[in-house]
Amino acid sequence: MPTAYITAPSDAAPSLARTLVEERLAACVNRLPCSSTYRWNGEIIEDEEVILLAKTTDERYPDLVSRVEAEHPYEVPCIERFDEEDVLPAFSEWITDSTSDR
Repeated sequence: MPTAYITAPSDAAPSLARTLVEERLAACVNRLPCSSTYRWNGEIIEDEEVILLAKTTDERYPDLVSRVEAEHPYEVPCIERFDEEDVLPAFSEWITDSTSDR
């Protein structure tokens, strides 16, 4: 089961999270506030952002990435994949059910 790690501006994160769940690209998206420091266009930037942890499946992950790229306000969004090897079976089943197009 993959989890997508995504950062987004505070004003865009709730809508992005909701879109991923509504479109069954993620079963759940956790939103965590964070302070980020990064280099962009040769300058050091400090921003308040939100970390999105999107629980999805191997099958839905490529579509999730495409949707985030299409909806994200950043030119280069942070999208990273973490693969979980040890997931509670009932939780894994819930993710699969929640992301299927039944």
